[in-house]
Amino acid sequence: MQGFQVCHSLGGGTGSGMGTLLISKIREEYPDRMMLTFSVFPSPKVSDTVVEPYNATLSVHQLVENADECMVLDNEALYDICFRTLKLATPTFGDLNHLISATMSGVTCCLRFPGQLNSDLRKLAVNLIPFPRLHFFMVGFAPLTSRGSQQYRNLTVPELTQQMWDSKNMMCAADPRHGRYLTASAMFRGKMSTKEVDEQMINVQNKNSSYFVEWIPNNVKSSVCDIPPKGLKMSSTFIGNSTSIQEMFRRVSEQFTAMFRRKAFLHWYTGEGMDEMEFTEAESNMNDLVAEYQQYQDATVDEEEYEDEEEEEA
Repeated sequence: MQGFQVCHSLGGGTGSGMGTLLISKIREEYPDRMMLTFSVFPSPKVSDTVVEPYNATLSVHQLVENADECMVLDNEALYDICFRTLKLATPTFGDLNHLISATMSGVTCCLRFPGQLNSDLRKLAVNLIPFPRLHFFMVGFAPLTSRGSQQYRNLTVPELTQQMWDSKNMMCAADPRHGRYLTASAMFRGKMSTKEVDEQMINVQNKNSSYFVEWIPNNVKSSVCDIPPKGLKMSSTFIGNSTSIQEMFRRVSEQFTAMFRRKAFLHWYTGEGMDEMEFTEAESNMNDLVAEYQQYQDATVDEEEYEDEEEEEA
């Protein structure tokens, strides 16, 4: 057994509370298995619940500690993809789930069809997570097609590459151009030459070198799985560990602080046996996470050499 895959939302009570409880119980029972989550974050503009910032902050607090890999999703970004890219006038949850399922299928295709690189969840984690707390990824998929029109698009590797790195293609409301990639993984499916895939990946890194941290050389891993998804000749799934994911946490954290300062809605939580201290801890954990992402976004090779020299002198 590889591990566990949990799909939950962080805005409501069940997905955030029950979801993270389930994750921590599984972690106790199976400490050495991988825990992969697909977590739907509260959207920037659309809010379903007033207490979303509380629920999301409390669950991120848990996910940082108990999950190994979190794929960050959000409904608004998915709606945007349906609306802008797929030209659907009235996207339904079915359409949104179709996008998520394409990504989930892509992430796990290497487990299900023994292929080449990144053949399991652990290898994926090893390649994507430079620091244990920074395991929140943005995901994308190409070719983006609506549910009915899959068979009409025939793509090439360069087209897939271009679409999967496109910021409009990310399934969460964070713009990768506002940060830098620590690492990324590209999983291609279908009949194609590995050489072409490697060339395209090197090409992306060379052209956009400012968007990749320079202190992790060769930080894009690519894998090819021979079996394409149903209805497509080839496809690609993108998983990026970008420092710009901090935008998601920042947004939630600001809303959290605004309400928590007034202790609004707290009685619903304390009445169920929670403690104000838990809120304070979750808030500071989230702020630490944002600070860590920012620190690695700003880090350069020279600084590190300089620090080493200072330590030697000391």
